[in-house]
Amino acid sequence: MNKRPSLLVLAAGIGSRYGGLKQIDKVGPSGETIMDYSIYDAIRAGVEKVVFVIRKEIQSEFHEVVGSKLADRVDIEYAFQELTMIPQGIKFPGQRTKPWGTGHAILVAREKITEPFIVINADDFYGAGSYEVMVKHLMSCTANEYAMVGFRLDKTLSDFGQVARGVCKKEMEDHLQSIVEITNIMRQKDKIFYTDDKNRRITLSGSEVVSMNIWGFHPEVFSYLEKSFSSFIKRESDNPKAEYYIPTLILEMLQEEKASVRILKSKDEWFGVTYQEDKESVTNRIRKLVDQEVYPESLY
Repeated sequence: MNKRPSLLVLAAGIGSRYGGLKQIDKVGPSGETIMDYSIYDAIRAGVEKVVFVIRKEIQSEFHEVVGSKLADRVDIEYAFQELTMIPQGIKFPGQRTKPWGTGHAILVAREKITEPFIVINADDFYGAGSYEVMVKHLMSCTANEYAMVGFRLDKTLSDFGQVARGVCKKEMEDHLQSIVEITNIMRQKDKIFYTDDKNRRITLSGSEVVSMNIWGFHPEVFSYLEKSFSSFIKRESDNPKAEYYIPTLILEMLQEEKASVRILKSKDEWFGVTYQEDKESVTNRIRKLVDQEVYPESLY
């Protein structure tokens, strides 16, 4: 039997499309953040440690709003995602101005995690069921059996602009075959589409399974992650906007048969905040869950 999994919360994003630090924006009836609900659900599912990946410059504000409330409920640690945190022996591209994406965010937490772990975005609401199925999987699987919770694409879009989603193809028995990060998916009336690198409009059905960056890993992933990230930096050294996404890592591991990825199903729907205009809908949905007694009026 594996150790109890920890929760790795990716909270270093600037939130440029949103216009602020959306990771610590208050959406619950008693001032809770989306993260508060995620951590509450993860603890109920059996998580005993939370590691936050943040930028060092927001540590004080972040701890005051989020971390300080959790100190007597779960073990808390911080990892910092900084631009210059790259593997030894790799030359730093001087023109780079921001960190390297979600895959890099996992790598910077390497020294904090020795147990199976769940990765989530700080600004995404996944629901209690997502943590329940993920903890169950990680407590029973082997070291190279990873997992993600899949959601329907049309249930994850914003009415206020483009979104990035990891679009999946699956094999029999819900195992991931491939995943591609598409960064400009949008809905107009009853159409869902994105524009590819040849400026062609590609239509999607909406029923596609997508990753919303809730993943389950074992610590063995860090060794492969470091090698993959090092190759990425060398390959993209002349592109200051290139980002190393989690799907980049996953696709490489699948192609090289280094791991399998199970697509798990949750009884809950995803929702989240991409744009400032999304906040009202998120607040209303959480209010409804509180009214249904899924959550208490105040988490703390």
